[in-house]
Amino acid sequence: MTDTSIPSAEQSLDEESAPAATTEEAEETQGEAREKKAPADSDLFRQSEIAADYVEGLLDILDYDGDIDELVSGGRPVVEVVGGRLQNLVGQRGATLEALQELARLAVFRQTGSPSRLLLDVGGYRAARRKELAAVAKNAVEKVKEYGEPVRLEPMSAFERKCVHDVVNAMSGVESESEGVEPNRRIVVRPVAD
Repeated sequence: MTDTSIPSAEQSLDEESAPAATTEEAEETQGEAREKKAPADSDLFRQSEIAADYVEGLLDILDYDGDIDELVSGGRPVVEVVGGRLQNLVGQRGATLEALQELARLAVFRQTGSPSRLLLDVGGYRAARRKELAAVAKNAVEKVKEYGEPVRLEPMSAFERKCVHDVVNAMSGVESESEGVEPNRRIVVRPVAD
């Protein structure tokens, strides 16, 4: 049998791979994987600590000052950076912030070996943007209810779309769905079919 697996970043290409697992070992591993699907708060907090260390190193390199808080909120690790002169870390419409969040998630993955749903916020940008998006969502719902026609919103990031979906789903008589392909993925708000 030929092993076609790709070695991990820590495993050199010259290392021999371990022998194939038996069926029992494979079933045990799958059972362990199912148990690990919902990480404990301590695991989530550890993820936020790893990401905070990564972000702190980045701030040092850039010579930016900021206070970093690690926490767990809504079942996901969160890192918040607060301070002056941080707008460059947010970028236009949060584009730089999204990229930094992905880098921090990669840092967590590199140390833990499992993907993270880490949420990074800089200077309270996400909280402020949530309020703006709630207003956009409510305005779209009003238009849908008034005219009975679907409303297509401008393209948004995954974070922004989630915020809009949450507001729309909390209202009766309307529904929302995402359409399109990144980076032009957008939300359509429409009346609920009877």
